[in-house]
Amino acid sequence: MEENFKIKKNGYEAIVIGGSWGGMEAVIKIVKDLPVFFPLPIVVVVHRQKNVESNLCSVITKNTRLYTKEVTDKEEIRPGTIYLVPANYHVLVEKDRTFSLDVSENVLFSRPSIDIVFESASLVFRNKLIGILLTGANSDGSQGLKAISEMGGLTIVQDPMEAISKTMPLSAIERVKIDHILKLEEIQSLLMSTL
Repeated sequence: MEENFKIKKNGYEAIVIGGSWGGMEAVIKIVKDLPVFFPLPIVVVVHRQKNVESNLCSVITKNTRLYTKEVTDKEEIRPGTIYLVPANYHVLVEKDRTFSLDVSENVLFSRPSIDIVFESASLVFRNKLIGILLTGANSDGSQGLKAISEMGGLTIVQDPMEAISKTMPLSAIERVKIDHILKLEEIQSLLMSTL
């Protein structure tokens, strides 16, 4: 009950979720039962193959009540929407709460980079941001979660024992003071408590 109170009291304004190997399945488990009136924007960044046609957006749409779309450049971040970071772009959250797309070098062999999304969002939403790092096979996301933690945001990592690939959650746990290490079902329950 203490955790639920903490979330409501802090009035969070946005959620960022990152993952890699197995990350999309994990995201779907988190968002599938969120109500249509869920108030926060959710920005999802998963490592994707850059030149392969993808139907990830439609897969999420079929598994959630929330409006889901791929991020476009200069787009305003709106409540109750799931934003999927497109393949082969870094995405930054700007001070005016819009997105910008970037094609600079890969970070930790990845574009999109979880760290870039998390770090830029932490500068905008500060202590009103929830950062969630899921299953994955490299250390991307650890630096971004550290930035969220340093700004006073809430940090959550998927329980490595449940993750398809433990590397990403374990890397974050080693480098960052994580607020919660939870199974996917528990992450969903915690997000529901923001209502």
